[in-house]
Amino acid sequence: MKLSSRSRNGTRMMVDLAQHYDKGPIQIGEIAKRQDISVKYLEQLVIPLKKADYIRSVRGPKGGHMLAKRPDEITVGEIVRILEGGIDLSVCIENPDACEKTGSCLTRGVWEEATKAMYEKLNSTTLSKMIETSENS
Repeated sequence: MKLSSRSRNGTRMMVDLAQHYDKGPIQIGEIAKRQDISVKYLEQLVIPLKKADYIRSVRGPKGGHMLAKRPDEITVGEIVRILEGGIDLSVCIENPDACEKTGSCLTRGVWEEATKAMYEKLNSTTLSKMIETSENS
């Protein structure tokens, strides 16, 4: 399984906003330059994150985007769920009725455990923790 570029780039954008958390609104063009991602693409990623109340936007000449929550309150798991719509490794994990073999499938348990392990890691990693880790390495 691979995360889409939406999740990877959306997480990079959120980390960038976290790194500049105390500096007020950040213009999307600044993030685009620092992260080497197109402005149009970042604008598309802002929409679902804004709807989910993870980003706030400020209009005007000094406007831009900022985190709506503190960096230690936002996990990578939350970002990925918003941008991917979930990331279960198999359809039957999220929706057991999607497969007629769910009750007798010998492989479903492995996919379920792997999904749980992945979410445990993503849900325990906050934006603050990512920044701290990069500063200490």
